[in-house]
This record gives sequence, C-alpha cells and structure tokens, in this order.
Amino acid sequence: MAIDIPRIPLGDGIEGGLDFLTSHYSMVTRGISRVTQSGITVLNDGLMWLPEWALMAIIALICWRVANLRLGIGAVLGLALIWNLGLWDPMIETLTLVVIATFVAVVIAMPLGVLAAISDRFYSVIMPVLDFMQTMPAFVYLIPAIPFFGIGSVSAIFATVIFSMPPAIRFTTLGIRQVPKDLIEAADAFGATRSQKLIKIQFPLSLPTIMAGINQTIMLALSMVVIAAMIGADGLGSEVWRAIQRLRPGDGFEAGIAVVILAMLLDRITQALRKPKKKAS
Repeated sequence: MAIDIPRIPLGDGIEGGLDFLTSHYSMVTRGISRVTQSGITVLNDGLMWLPEWALMAIIALICWRVANLRLGIGAVLGLALIWNLGLWDPMIETLTLVVIATFVAVVIAMPLGVLAAISDRFYSVIMPVLDFMQTMPAFVYLIPAIPFFGIGSVSAIFATVIFSMPPAIRFTTLGIRQVPKDLIEAADAFGATRSQKLIKIQFPLSLPTIMAGINQTIMLALSMVVIAAMIGADGLGSEVWRAIQRLRPGDGFEAGIAVVILAMLLDRITQALRKPKKKAS
C-alpha cells in the first residue's frame, strides 16, 4: 500500500515571496529599472553615434595596445564581417548589455570575494550559495526578472548579473587566499594594517586570478544576454530567436557567428590584461 506523502509547497512559497517583494518594494524596483534603462540608453546611443569605421578603429587600437597587432587586425576583419552581415546595431546592443551587466556583477562580486577571503565564516556560507547559483539552469533566472522589472533589457541585465557573478567572487577569493603566507607575515611584522596588506600586497599579487574571474564573468554574461532574448532583450540574441521562430537557419547562423566574434574579442582582450604588457609587433 502506497503511503500518501503530502507535497511540499515549495513552488507556492516562492511565488508568494515574489508577490510580496513586487507588491511591497515596487518603488525600489521601478527606481532601479529607470536608472538601469538610462545607463543602457546612454551607452547604446553613444556607441551608435560613432561611425562604424571609427568604432572599428577604436576597438582595433585597444586590441593592439593590450595584446598585439595580429589581434587588432583580426578585430577589424571580424567587425567588418558583422557590419557586412547587417548585424552592426544588434552587436552594439549586445555589447552594451554585456558591459553594463559585467560592471554591475564585478562591483557586487569584488567586496563579497574579499570578505570571503578574509573571513572563514563568510566563506563557508557563500560557497554553497555560489554552488547553487552556478548549477541552476540559466533559463530559471529569467523567471524572477519579469515580475521585478518587466519585459525588456533591464530584466536581461538583472538575470545576467545573477548568472555571471559567481566566477568573479570565486576567483577573487581564490586569488587573495593564494597569496603566500610568508608575505603576509612579513607585512604583519612591519606593522601593516589589514587594508594596507589588502591594497599593497594581496590585490596586486592576486590580480591575474581576479582577471581570470572577470574573463569568465564576461563570457557568462554574453551567453546569458543571448538567452535573455526570450524576455525581450535586444541584440544578437533577438536575431537568433527571430530566426528560430521564422525557421531561417541561415539568419540564425549569421547571428551566431557575430556572437562568436564578439566573444573572441572580449576573451582575448581580458586574457591579454592578465599578462605582462608586450611590445607591439
């Protein structure tokens, strides 16, 4: 005889919590939405205002200065292909969302990572939370974004920040905790304060590891921004989503290639920032 075990109303509790937050803190979410939308509009309009050749030249110059001439030439060729495919404006919209989401994620993640590095108690609390955040399917993050911020780019930013933040926290914590203990002991012997040790020793030595975390945050943000087209986010993701709806595989692959080019550029630039600067070739 089967035992009738009552079902735990987990979903009902989550929905009730979301309803409570949206009904009691709607003024806060509307304020955040207005500020975020203003930032998206300003950055997007600024990048759109630049002629295509000018932005290509700026990005190529950045690639050349932080990496090498080969990456600069590759940036020009890749961006020229995106422009030729008629995907320049969606690429700008995607870049805008990635830049803003990454900035917000890093601003939130850095203090949390530092706190987890210096406090074992906070470390033991936040690590399971990060495990939960990283194993949760990406599509799930779109669900709470809609009741808070509605359909559109602001919800995409919200979901992208939550999805892309864990690597920045983990790598910041890892980098600071990997600083040799003898250096910390030497700083203690000279009477250095905690903030002095953090700013002058731990941060400089852990910077390559922290940059690796930022690199992973950018890549996750780019992937999530594409998925966020399902809730009305503009950009290359919307082009892919539109191609799926209209059964036009060619258009979908073109938008996918544009995403790959943008991802490669962002990845190579952030990887170059982790290494000592090389002479331009």
